[in-house]
Amino acid sequence: MNDIKRIVKRSGSSFFWSMRLLPKAKRNAMYTIYAFCRHIDDIVDGNDTSMSEKLSLLKAWREEMDNIYDQKVPTTDIGRRIYKNCMRFKLPKGEFLQLIDSISMDVPNPVQAPSMEKFLQYCYGVAGVPGSLSLRIFGCTDENIIKQLSRSLGLALQITNILRDVKEDAQSNRLYIPRELLEKANIHSSSPSEVITDKNLAIAREELARIALEEFKKADKLIKQVDKSVARPVCAIEAVYRKYFDIMQERGWEIISPKPRINKLCKFTLAAKAYLTAK
Repeated sequence: MNDIKRIVKRSGSSFFWSMRLLPKAKRNAMYTIYAFCRHIDDIVDGNDTSMSEKLSLLKAWREEMDNIYDQKVPTTDIGRRIYKNCMRFKLPKGEFLQLIDSISMDVPNPVQAPSMEKFLQYCYGVAGVPGSLSLRIFGCTDENIIKQLSRSLGLALQITNILRDVKEDAQSNRLYIPRELLEKANIHSSSPSEVITDKNLAIAREELARIALEEFKKADKLIKQVDKSVARPVCAIEAVYRKYFDIMQERGWEIISPKPRINKLCKFTLAAKAYLTAK
């Protein structure tokens, strides 16, 4: 398991510090889910991999999911880890497949100013689905709560990522801010390089931040409806992302660089406090 743990820790993810307090079996399952997401993301972002190779690798991963769920021998190390660490939690195969499809929405063409409908679909796929898998690992069995909480918190967390990484994404020729919000801010270009230098970008970012804030509030209400054993890890991960959001909001949405950073000690402190005080 140490190799999976190293992947998560080396990434510098807020996720790592938020999951440290979980019991071993759940912690290992969560690290495995994160390593899987990271691996698929690396396939999509790989600069040294041709488009045909990327498509082939993504196809192979869909086949690997067939191996795992048909109880055949997985062909990859992460696949074997998923089988060993995650299957005890009865995770739906469809969610893994949706996760692969959503992360690979940038293949073959980078996402640029998607419609609001496509934006919400993307956010749910890359953040809501992992949230759904996580809630099942944490022990939540209420399908309605899983659906609502994974959607609300997933959207809030992914918007926070998008707001934080807007300049970095533009340098990779990506722009995740919905077209409708850009037009509302009187920005009529979908070119990432043009949008991030537009004087009205702050207006569009603020509109997107309002959506995140509403979803954080919805998530907080839903968290109160789950057992403490489920609420604790959810609150831990939310606390770190909310800190990123608050830093950006306090300094102003016109500022896109440098992106906010939180050191490891602060991440762990935020996560631990939220974990221990969750009600």
